[in-house]
Amino acid sequence: MSKEQTINPEELHESLSLEKQQELLEKFDIESNQRDPQNIMKYVIYFGLLAFTLFQLYTAIFGQFPAQIQRTVHLGFALVFIFLLFPAVRKLSKKGIPFYDYLLALVSIFVGSYWVLNYERLVQSLGKLETLDFYVGLLAIILVLEAARRAVGLPIAIIAVLFLLYAFYGRYMPDFMAHRGQSLEGIVNLMYYSTDGILGTPLAVSSTFIFAFLLFGAFLVKTGVGQYFNDLAISVAGKLVGGPAKVAIFSSALQGTISGSSVANVVTSGSYTIPMMKRLGYNKNFAGAVEASASTGGQLMPPIMGAAAFLMVEFIGRNITYWDVAKAAAIPALLYFVGIWIMTHFEAKRLGLRGLKDEEMPDRSHVFKKIYLLIPIVLIIVLMVSGVPVIHAALYGIISCVVVGIINPDVKFGVKEFVDALVDGARSALAVAAATACAGIIVGVVVKTGLGLSLANSLVKLAGGSILLTLFFVMIASLILGMGAPTTANYVITSTIAAPAIIALLAPDVPASAAPIVIVLSAHFFVFYFGIIADITPPVALAAFAASGISGGDPIRTGVNSAKLAIAAFIIPYMIVFSPALLMIDVSIGEIVWVVFSAVMGMIAIGAGVIGYWYRKVNVIERLVLIAAGLAMIYPESLSDTIGLIVFAVMFVIQWMTRNKDEGPKVATS
Repeated sequence: MSKEQTINPEELHESLSLEKQQELLEKFDIESNQRDPQNIMKYVIYFGLLAFTLFQLYTAIFGQFPAQIQRTVHLGFALVFIFLLFPAVRKLSKKGIPFYDYLLALVSIFVGSYWVLNYERLVQSLGKLETLDFYVGLLAIILVLEAARRAVGLPIAIIAVLFLLYAFYGRYMPDFMAHRGQSLEGIVNLMYYSTDGILGTPLAVSSTFIFAFLLFGAFLVKTGVGQYFNDLAISVAGKLVGGPAKVAIFSSALQGTISGSSVANVVTSGSYTIPMMKRLGYNKNFAGAVEASASTGGQLMPPIMGAAAFLMVEFIGRNITYWDVAKAAAIPALLYFVGIWIMTHFEAKRLGLRGLKDEEMPDRSHVFKKIYLLIPIVLIIVLMVSGVPVIHAALYGIISCVVVGIINPDVKFGVKEFVDALVDGARSALAVAAATACAGIIVGVVVKTGLGLSLANSLVKLAGGSILLTLFFVMIASLILGMGAPTTANYVITSTIAAPAIIALLAPDVPASAAPIVIVLSAHFFVFYFGIIADITPPVALAAFAASGISGGDPIRTGVNSAKLAIAAFIIPYMIVFSPALLMIDVSIGEIVWVVFSAVMGMIAIGAGVIGYWYRKVNVIERLVLIAAGLAMIYPESLSDTIGLIVFAVMFVIQWMTRNKDEGPKVATS
């Protein structure tokens, strides 16, 4: 296809059908692999999910029940609907519900209500379990493991089982991991009758903050804000060099405020942007890679940042607020998307990819008249900055969504849509509840056995006390875990086991509980980032695989291209550790400006070096020089910054003076 050819705007902006989107979600996103029950069960599940949301809204507005009740009711709801909606095996029929899943749902109701019915006795028992208590707790562990396997994936369930075996057989472990071992009754007591196991911090966050923001996201979708993100993105970036690719970046950054899933983000925005890129002559592997790398970064984008951000607040403690985490994430997230933008820009110039023509653009005046659709997101940011509790900010955000939905002429938003949004919010919370409950098993074992400290010390010894080697080992561990566990569970595991090693090296003379908050945040952001970008890191790059399903490209090539475009994501975590000014804690404006400036210049140099194009093609020696200069500017040290900037300036002059040397860029083909 010629890059000069004009395409009919309606044809250009066509997107994948809803059926195809759902097919891709079910294939690559296990959370979307749900049954579609018929007849009376369809309504039982619908109103049951509505009851789940009403319970959560009641406690958000009028106050929470005691921790054990709040968390077990939340977990009970989630378990019941996971067994009714998620088949035991993917290939089973999506219409009927087998008898054993009805049985598991009934057992889940009993287990989920056990704390409610026996609260006073269990609290006063001081950990002494009766026979029925023991078997109910054992059932709870089994149900959580099976629910996590169905709704989240087999790897997280296997990891949890291995940790349980470690807790039981601790005395037989190697010396550096050995402990006295826990009895089966002790494990059950820890897991279901304390707030250190299944009912621990991860599930606590799921039953409060996470649910509220997932509900907020459901209302954003129903009120047309999600579609508006696409329209706004194309109005802002469509005419630029490589415009459709930049539309994907901009749109995915905005979509990240709705979706906490890289795959869901790819399918939602990619169903629109990838076909548009292909119709304009973009290579299918490149088109898929742009969307995958941008969509993965959605979880890094404040204000919502995926569920793991809420967990970070609770895990760090120290009176840190959600707004502190969101503020600290702002510059790294900006650098992530700037990095992808730069890489995409150079690739588009190298391949001669055009932007949209005037006749292919939407009516900008109409798009900008609907800027009021961003009010819910702006409102949440303003409320959190002003100190309003996070859960109340989410509630006000939901109310504002209802208002903009009513006044938005392009969508129908009435009572049915309102109730549907309530149900969709509960449905999206099921997998998160299972993941956080299962992650609680892991955290409970780590806390009870002291495994976290043992592994942190072993990691430091293995790295010979080198911070770079320690960071490298933690990076590999986070990427491997991220290939089989969702972001929430991955973050829980790595923040419990690996983050303490980073803190120990950065603050060797103080206990972890007294380490400077900027060091603690740096360590947690490091594992958080690498857990997320596992979705675009081959060989198991689910976001890239989903994108290739839309583009028709090769999954591995799409994954490799995604990792190349998102090279900034592999650098930023190291920048955070070595240059904590990026987190905007206890630093001056001047320091922040300088760090961001040098980092952006460094990314431009690295981008040109990796892609092989700047103002013209870049030869091998120039590429190596540019990459070295970029790394020097990114490394937080004044001498390296100065040297890097000088080399960068020289290379810029050379590129500018010789920019017409090439015959001209190539034209990409599909």
